[in-house]
Amino acid sequence: MTQLALVIDLNVCVGCHACVTSCKQWNTSGWSGPLTDLNPYDEDPTGTFYNRVQTFESGQFPDTETIHFPKSCLHCEDPPCVPVCPTGASYKRDEDGIVLVDYDKCIGCKYCSWSCPYGMREFDEKQKVMKKCTLCVDRIYDRNLPEEERKPACVLSCPTSARIFGDVHDPNSEASLAIRERGGFALQPEWGTNPANHYLPRRKTEIRIHEDELVRADNPLKKEGVPEAAEGQTLDDVMSW
Repeated sequence: MTQLALVIDLNVCVGCHACVTSCKQWNTSGWSGPLTDLNPYDEDPTGTFYNRVQTFESGQFPDTETIHFPKSCLHCEDPPCVPVCPTGASYKRDEDGIVLVDYDKCIGCKYCSWSCPYGMREFDEKQKVMKKCTLCVDRIYDRNLPEEERKPACVLSCPTSARIFGDVHDPNSEASLAIRERGGFALQPEWGTNPANHYLPRRKTEIRIHEDELVRADNPLKKEGVPEAAEGQTLDDVMSW
């Protein structure tokens, strides 16, 4: 049985959010309808996104690294959001394994959101229905598009090719090869949901930073002719010259 999914390479994701904006653009104007942003910037933002990128820093200065972690619906092979839906609005397609929501049946009860261990369900405040990543199902089967463009919007927009789309049940697909040969892993397998989406781990790199590299070469005080502070002096001491 076919299982379409994304394989995300954490080693080359640069956190540019191109996947986020392209997803928003395509799905707002496409099959999914509006992805409402009633209050996107305030203290308590309200917005609907299928794809989000979480960024965090690990380590201790100066030996730190920034990690970007894209997250969207994982299209689980045993999705817990499906059996809890009282109206059958959440369902998993037999032909490609994509988990979708039938908006005509959804009553916005949020049971699917509570059952998803990954927090990947979104409630659209305007339409009052639950929404989620569809793998751009309306795009990948659109025969009016060239074959090379029949991919999710996030895959096409990624500038570093950090996203691979394909059938993870096909052992010869690019997605399966990446998982098998590059240590691909599923997110939180202990939940028993068998996520179809996988991640490729970051490769361990060692960055050596020397003391002189912690001093700015383009120090603006040097350009203005201000002498450097001696040991024990503050900037105020230097500026009083």
